[in-house]
Amino acid sequence: MSMDLNELAALLVGLGCPRAKSAEMAAQLDKRARQLAEQKGRPYEDALAHLLGLMRQGWAAKESGSVNVASGSA
Repeated sequence: MSMDLNELAALLVGLGCPRAKSAEMAAQLDKRARQLAEQKGRPYEDALAHLLGLMRQGWAAKESGSVNVASGSA
């Protein structure tokens, strides 16, 4: 079962995504979750939850001003 893109966009806004980019990001996230599900042989929902968790961590780090060790940027 896939999530409606409008619902996904609203969820992304709730996690810190800029509203203006939420629809585009929702479409990209849905596409990547489908790819991961197929590649890893796991349910779409699991892949989507994993990706949402990564995005939430990224936005939380950005808001707190944490430095990304991998890229050396804030």
